[in-house]
Amino acid sequence: MRTFRRLRCRALRTVWQPATIPTTIQTYFLYLHTYLICMINGKKIVVVLPAYNAAKTLKRTYDEIPFDIVDEVVLVDDHSKDNTSEVGKEIGIKHIIRHEQNKGYGGNQKTCYDKALELGADIVIMLHPDYQYTPMLIPSMAYLMAQDLYPAVLGSRILGKGALKGGMPMYKYIFNRCLTLSQNILINQKLSEYHTGYRAFNAEILKTINYHANSDDFVFDNQMLSQVFYAGFEIAEITCPTKYFDDASSINFSRSTKYGLGVLGTSFIHLFNKMGLMKSEIYKKRSI
Repeated sequence: MRTFRRLRCRALRTVWQPATIPTTIQTYFLYLHTYLICMINGKKIVVVLPAYNAAKTLKRTYDEIPFDIVDEVVLVDDHSKDNTSEVGKEIGIKHIIRHEQNKGYGGNQKTCYDKALELGADIVIMLHPDYQYTPMLIPSMAYLMAQDLYPAVLGSRILGKGALKGGMPMYKYIFNRCLTLSQNILINQKLSEYHTGYRAFNAEILKTINYHANSDDFVFDNQMLSQVFYAGFEIAEITCPTKYFDDASSINFSRSTKYGLGVLGTSFIHLFNKMGLMKSEIYKKRSI
């Protein structure tokens, strides 16, 4: 059924040519109804999957993607040691990019967003293929953006009690809360968290901010949110359940500490640029 809906949606989107416009009112509304079901406000939605050793969880994640509204899926395999790319081909992912060498989490996302823009995406939703975040929230995130309410949406693990209930280690939860408080103060915003990997951006944001100037490591995520706010865009949040289990990706205490220092550094750089004390490359608008 999912495959049928996806094929029907894509086929009907090609109907709207002058020579193929239906001649009867009944047929017209049938096409219009199906067209609107398949797209949200006519927006093209691309889901990007930044993957590293995700072979065990990729299919489970992919199977829950709502293809009645999602147009394309992009898998970027960051030189995995397992057969992530092969699994992607087996389950039918059309756009698969495999890095010839590991570029890091941030480097992976750069490839994801570049490919999504190349495909003409209006909305890009980043979903980790380790099944830590549920794909079932994609419609909620997409609707907020397709209705032009917000240009960016985050799936927050902190709104509600989803983080600890889902198994987030206590030290990570404490780090998250302390870092988020510091960031909100330093960059004058009010997010419940800056550290979720579940995020969506519209094409305008991706064409405006200079994400290629960011780190290739995990701090890329925070630099990107800093850039979004610095450029004057707003960010919405929705409650997101999360799962911590053996096959879900996670960084250890040492890398978490390095990440935390990078987060604080990003927030101070944001503040100093706002005060006119610095002019950092990451806040220059992207030239396409």
